[in-house]
Parts: sequence; structure tokens; C-alpha cells
Amino acid sequence: MSDVTLILSRLESGEATGEQLLDSVYQELRRLAQAKIARERAGHTLQATALVHEAWMNLGSENWENRRHFFGAAAEAMRRILVDHARRKNAAKRGGGLGVVELDEALLVLNQPSEELLSIHEIIEELEQEDPQAAELVKLRYFVGLTMQETADALGLKKRKAEGIWEYGRVWLHRRLREGG
Repeated sequence: MSDVTLILSRLESGEATGEQLLDSVYQELRRLAQAKIARERAGHTLQATALVHEAWMNLGSENWENRRHFFGAAAEAMRRILVDHARRKNAAKRGGGLGVVELDEALLVLNQPSEELLSIHEIIEELEQEDPQAAELVKLRYFVGLTMQETADALGLKKRKAEGIWEYGRVWLHRRLREGG
């Protein structure tokens, strides 16, 4: 049983606190956010720390069953933050009248234009209806930036199985993006 799973079970029984969980996962979440940002296009600036903190705040006090459940929730929180950021950016592009406010560690680097990110968000919601496991894997890889091995571990899969699901999800996403124009 991993440290995270152990803390999650202790959290449920009241023997641990959310602070202990954060201490246990913070560096891993931060490393994942940094890895994601390192692959992104320069010019957009939401920092890893801000993404981790905002995702943590959005996670709330849900009772997570295990490491997979927790990191799945974290991936979903990060995805929603990225999508909200893209929507705000689009609104500003369309004359939202909002001024740019620079905050330390408050903006995330985005590799894709915000329109593409929003399209991907909508397509992943469609994939979720067709294949929830593939959608969860795509979220962990695309929005959290987990490696294939980390994704397989988080989902409780063998790496080879995760690679097959990733290939299916990637092809499905690309096909849907092409269909959408």
C-alpha cells in the first residue's frame, strides 16, 4: 500500500489530516505541474505552484478511495482550471474589457491556443461517455502530465495496457479534432 493510500485510509478514520495528505503529495503534484509547464509554449505564464494550489483548493474534502481516485480527482481539477483559464482568455480576446493582472504564480503556461484547449475539453467529455477509462487516462497524461508509467500506476494498470488505451484515446482525440475543423 502506498503512502498516499495509507494516508487516505487514515484520513477517512480521522487518524490523519488533509495537511498530512498535502505534505505527502505536494512535491509529486508540483513536479507533475512543472513537467507539464516545461513542455508548454513560452509566452503564457501560469506557474506550477499556482496550478497545484488551485487544484488542491478545488479538491475539497472528498473521501478518496485510493491513490488512483485521488490523482484522478487532481487531474480533473487541473483540467477544469486550464479550461477556465482558456475561457477567460477567450473572453478577453473577444472584448471582455478585462485588464491583465499579473500575480506571482497565478497564470499557467498553455501549449495550445485557448480555442484548442476548449475543444479538447469538450471532446474529452464525449470520450468520457464512450470510454470512461480512456478519458481518465487522457486527462492524467494530457492535463496532469504524468508519464506513461505514472499513469499506469495511478490507474492500477500494467504499462502495456495503459499504452494501448493511450493510443486509442490519442487517435480518438485527433480524429474528433480533425472532424471539428
